[in-house]
Amino acid sequence: MKVAVVIGSESDRKLAEEAEKVLREFGVECSVHVASAHRNPEKVAKLARESDCDVFIAIAGLSAALPGVLASHTLKPVIGVPREVRLLGLDALLSIAQMPPGIPVAAVGIDSAKNAALLAVRILALGDEGLREKLREHRERMRG
Repeated sequence: MKVAVVIGSESDRKLAEEAEKVLREFGVECSVHVASAHRNPEKVAKLARESDCDVFIAIAGLSAALPGVLASHTLKPVIGVPREVRLLGLDALLSIAQMPPGIPVAAVGIDSAKNAALLAVRILALGDEGLREKLREHRERMRG
């Protein structure tokens, strides 16, 4: 099981690291890629088509096209993380949440990379009892 975290630019790196940390805590292999939907769309399309990951997490701000572009080139789940860059992140959130029919993208809260990672773990846990048990344990720890 593997998650690919895709960021539109190096300025998104901190959030990618937050997602990476959560994924590694659950023993999920992950990789981080820098690929802009606007500056290098061919790279994004190639990554979407050729990655051996099971789930994508795409972190983007402003127009936040990255999650949708990834989703348009793959049948794998894509989780979009809107960044707070301008307009309190509402522009990015709406870009991710308002995808056209047939190109679904899951959206988490603004700057919520940790929740994106947890959602990716939940998706992967559908086929992995060990991962489901780790999620149960995590939830119990969160409840205190």
